Amino acid sequence: MTVKVSRALVSVFDKAGIVDFCTALHAAGVEIISTGGTAAALHEAGIPVIPVERVTGFPEMMDGRVKTLHPMIHGGLLADRSKPEHLRQADAQGIRPIDLVVINLYPFEATVARPGVTLEEAIEKIDIGGPSMIRSAAKNHASVTVLTDPADYAGVLDEIRAGGVGESTRQRLAAKAFALTTGYDAAITQYLSRVYAVEEPAGAAKCTSPMSATESSTGPFAPTLRLELVKEADLRYGENPHQAGAFYRYPGPRIGLAAMEQLSGKELSYLNLFDVNGALELAWEFGDRPAAVIVKHASPCGVAMGSRSVEAYQRALECDPVSAFGGIVALSTALDVETAQFMIENGTFLEVVTAPDVADEAAELLKAKKKNLRVLRVPHPGAATGCDTLVLRSIRGGLLAQQPDEGLLDLSEARCATRRPPTEEEKEQLAFAWKVVKHVRSNGIAICRGFQAVGLGGGQTDRWRAARTAVTNAAEKAIGAVLASDAFFPFADGLEEAAKAGVTAVVQPGGSIRDAEVIEAADRYGMAMLFTGARHFRH
Repeated sequence: MTVKVSRALVSVFDKAGIVDFCTALHAAGVEIISTGGTAAALHEAGIPVIPVERVTGFPEMMDGRVKTLHPMIHGGLLADRSKPEHLRQADAQGIRPIDLVVINLYPFEATVARPGVTLEEAIEKIDIGGPSMIRSAAKNHASVTVLTDPADYAGVLDEIRAGGVGESTRQRLAAKAFALTTGYDAAITQYLSRVYAVEEPAGAAKCTSPMSATESSTGPFAPTLRLELVKEADLRYGENPHQAGAFYRYPGPRIGLAAMEQLSGKELSYLNLFDVNGALELAWEFGDRPAAVIVKHASPCGVAMGSRSVEAYQRALECDPVSAFGGIVALSTALDVETAQFMIENGTFLEVVTAPDVADEAAELLKAKKKNLRVLRVPHPGAATGCDTLVLRSIRGGLLAQQPDEGLLDLSEARCATRRPPTEEEKEQLAFAWKVVKHVRSNGIAICRGFQAVGLGGGQTDRWRAARTAVTNAAEKAIGAVLASDAFFPFADGLEEAAKAGVTAVVQPGGSIRDAEVIEAADRYGMAMLFTGARHFRH
């Protein structure tokens, strides 16, 4: 059943597209009621509007806090038109039906995400009238169409011009409206809980909307977690072609992959995005120093620093050129023409290249020469905020949640466990290797030399195999190299494997019941070894 639209209420904070939409509404014979800044914008555009105070008989007051909370508005939205008594009561009070509500809300999430925002500023961005009208209209969607997203304007306008908004459209928009208010309320709940929670534990995981719940004094995780996400894109498929896949982003300011710009190449797949995320997380460890990361199957197979991007990529490729085939490349600095030209001339097949910036000429060059290569511009997200302060992983029946593994121990604070301390050069290389191994799948070993990963061993079921894999990959490059292990050596065999290959210094968490045996082996081979006291498992 379609519902004809004769009367609309329009009140939007984000005015994108609203003038064109209301121009078309007026042309279709729809009477428009509006409020405050929206009414002023429509009036300036020459669109006839009825100010809301003329409908309610009361002026906007209290800095606009009170303007639509009135029976003349909510009666027009909530009257059940299938019930004669509702219609009789509305008529007796002079309440006219409202068929269409066009609302978007004060930007609370964007406001509280702003550095230095005050509580007073946050409170003023809590929308009251907007959610009330949205919920009233959505409840009565049998008769009322509720629009909360400018992306839906065109489709609804087509239906209005055709005679009325269809039932399936009204149902879809009502569900979307309730999802919006749910996420909005969750954002407010979480923000106020965080601000006012005097018993909140130190280091508690915090997340502004859409994940929310009251913090508990018994630990960093709330007893209830509410999750509200927005579908960004349908993907080519999931891990395998027979599995569907999609990318959902957090509402509010776009960060990380939600802020990416695809400049060329094929559609992204589930695994593309998963691997791109892993590559970026490691590339971001290097800040604005030129570095390149190559990831394959969620684990790095090449990492290096250089004096410029092209050198960093060349050196990363040297680590394991075989595994790099079909890999994901992330640069810590801009993708320039020189690097793009080398990627073309080298000929290694790549799935994705991503950088915080991409020179226009480099983008055009890759688009012309490697049409299927996905080239992404992804800005550095900065420190984790909001929802990024939780890492979630689904399991059958629920979710696992943890705080992100952010930051790295300054190795100047690490304890030297061996008779020989590392040289200054070894310390620099150990710091590089420690960054790399944090992102290698456990059990993880990284052998590095000259700010280049020369041998990586990850995803193994025991540490000796991880060390053996890294040593095999490094070959003669292990001579004079250093090694980082993401967790302690449970036995001396893995360390001995590296020592025999020529590795001179090691950084590892320590903490094994056999630490003494491992230290004795390191001393026997003249190795230097640092204990960090912190591990970096990455399953």
